[in-house]
Amino acid sequence: MLDRQSKEDLLGQKGCVVWLYGLSGSGKSTLANRLERRLHDESLLVKLLDGDNVRAGLNRNLGFSDEDRLENIRRIGEVAKLFCETGVITLAAFITPKKELRQLARETIGDDDFIEVYVECSFETCAKRDVKGLYAKAQEGDIQQFTGKDSAFEEPDDLIPDIVIVTDKETEDESLEKLHQFVSARVSNKS
Repeated sequence: MLDRQSKEDLLGQKGCVVWLYGLSGSGKSTLANRLERRLHDESLLVKLLDGDNVRAGLNRNLGFSDEDRLENIRRIGEVAKLFCETGVITLAAFITPKKELRQLARETIGDDDFIEVYVECSFETCAKRDVKGLYAKAQEGDIQQFTGKDSAFEEPDDLIPDIVIVTDKETEDESLEKLHQFVSARVSNKS
């Protein structure tokens, strides 16, 4: 089998996993989509994994119990690692509400390849945005174990995330620029 370095040399980039996490509506998918487009426009190969596309296929048999959330993140981590080892910049946008889940993702992928991005946004702001109507459904009792309401979201320890993006205090463009600069410094393999 070809080694990782051969693949990264072919692509002219270093593989990594950019793991964006935060409450539903915090801006994870928006940032990941915009970062994917920007990196692609810079001729970098990027794969975006997010809750919608993964839960519709690979993890469609999983619910939202603690055990299922653990298995969801384990599978995503393994898939992201495969892309990363092929030299692909992999963007993973998942709520990942518990510290143990984020640690599992980091351990699966490996410290050297893992960029942890906390997309911070208050529950109140996320509820006002309510892009998918989930907060309204949770308020009505139609969604059980809703993260931030019935199911805990554990804030990260101060020194754990590699970068924190505060989407209710920055514009979308400011958040994207901050994230792009951080990721670009890690993935460049061009002379």
